[in-house]
Order: sequence, then structure tokens, then C-alpha cells
Amino acid sequence: MSQAVIKLQAKAIPKLQAYYKTYLVDKLPPGALFRAETGSCAITAYQSGKVLFQGKTAEQEAKKWNKSEQTPKTTPTSRVKMRPNVEHHNYAPPRHIAELAIIGSDEVGTGDYFGPLVVAAVYTDQKDMDRLRQLGVRDSKALTDERIKALAEQILPNVTSSVLVLPNEKYNALQSAGYNQNKLKAVMHNQALLNVQSKLDHPFDGFLIDQFTTPSNYFKLLADRKTVIKEHIYFKTKGESVHLSVACASIIARQRFLSEMDRLSTQCGQLLPKGAGPHVDAIAAQIITTQGIDALKKLTKFHFGNTEKALKLARG
Repeated sequence: MSQAVIKLQAKAIPKLQAYYKTYLVDKLPPGALFRAETGSCAITAYQSGKVLFQGKTAEQEAKKWNKSEQTPKTTPTSRVKMRPNVEHHNYAPPRHIAELAIIGSDEVGTGDYFGPLVVAAVYTDQKDMDRLRQLGVRDSKALTDERIKALAEQILPNVTSSVLVLPNEKYNALQSAGYNQNKLKAVMHNQALLNVQSKLDHPFDGFLIDQFTTPSNYFKLLADRKTVIKEHIYFKTKGESVHLSVACASIIARQRFLSEMDRLSTQCGQLLPKGAGPHVDAIAAQIITTQGIDALKKLTKFHFGNTEKALKLARG
């Protein structure tokens, strides 16, 4: 399956719509003027003048409008056979990525002393967009914990997703073995994306990672992995601002992190705080005093500077 994107003059849009009038559908993606589905091609015209052709005959349909109204910018990229020359790609998402079917990923817990590292990946396409926006999907950092929990319950049944949790004990063991946090995140993002891809039974357009390191370093960190996604993969800081798949991933990852924090709090009999500030040091010192240093290792990212501060507080 391929796709083509063209830009039409405003006067050409009514002609396009009239041409496909027998194939028009009622459900429209955000920003669309109309959408038609011929069976072999879906044609979506946007208010910007951009027209997206998707399907087996995408290139042929786009060429029909090449003769008079515009110059098509075709992208005959198969959604199954990904772009081969990935080493020459700068990994920046295309301008129209919000209109594409994407698997996006995000992580939570990297700056929290207590609690695990969590990575989530989510697939969304145009049919999901309206409902997700109506639910109020946006970056989890802009939402309260209660809103996160409620949204995640509404999102999860309606999307294809994967959530990976790296427990503190395993995190600490890997960190001691030489895995820095970026290495752990890279491995988890790659695996979560692969997990979602394996669940899909239809083609899609690519992958988007909420960027936490440079693309070149990301792939360097994954050099020892057998299976690494390298084609049609994009990186963007604040990725939730360009595609709802990443926004959903941030919410689902945050919900799971909160759930794990509740579980760990119950396990140790102490309400564990988020973050890595002085309030965290005080609670860690209490745990050292009442339960011992080994108990702390099961609850924290032990290599954080909070450990030394907590030890000093515990010694008085």
C-alpha cells in the first residue's frame, strides 16, 4: 500500500470533491474538507489545500491531478516495506505526520527516585483522532493524577498498546552492569514499538518516539540488539504535540507508573512521593531507619544522588 500527498489550489478543491462525489463518506478527520473512499484508494482533502491519497492506487489517483492543478509530491512509500535508505534520513517527522497512522512511544519515571521506569507505545490512526480529542487527550504532564487515571481507562480499550515496566530491582541490577538510563530507555522504547507492531494486522505509516537523546545515539545504544526498528522511525521532543499516539502513550505510561507507586507504597507501608527533591530524601531516610538499606533498593533508582542524602539523614 502506498500514499501520495499533493497540494491543490483552492479553486481545484471543489473539482476534486465533485469528481469523487459518489465515494464521499461522512466521518472526517480533524481539519478535513471531505474524504472519499473508492475501495482501492482513500482521498482526504484538508483545509490547507493538501490532499492525501492512501491505498493501492494512490499514485495513479494523484497523477490525475498532476496535469493541470498542481505538481504532486508523491511518496510511494509502502506502509509494509519501509524506507531503505534510513542512514540518510534526518528522523524529523514529516509536516503532515498528524494525519498519519503512527505507533508512538513515551516514557515515565526517569526523574523519580521512587518507582519503576515505564515505557508505553500506542497505535492511533485517523479513525481514532476525533474521539481521543473529545476525551481531552494531551501530554500527561499537563494533567492531574486523577485525570490521568480516568483518561487511561477510557483510552486503553480503544487503542492497540504495549506497556513495559522495569521494576526497581532489575533497573538497579542493569544499571550496575553498565546500562545507563538512556540505554534502558532505548531498549524499552524499541521493544514497546515492536510489540505494538506485532499486534497490528494492517499496514501503517511509521513510528514516533518522544525524543530523549539524539537519533544517532539512540541507534548506537541499540547496537547490541537483534531486532531494531530503523525504517520510518521519527524522533521529536514534545512528541505529544505532533501526534496523539505519543500523547496517549504518555497518559498510559503515567497511569501505570502511578499504579506501581501505589503498589510499592502498600508494600513498604509508606506513602512514596514522586520526584527527587528533599521531601524524597526524608522518606528514604525513614525507610533506611525502619526497614534497612536493602528495602530501599527494592523501591528506588538506587544510583540517584538521593541515596547518599538519605544515608546522611538516617545517620543523624
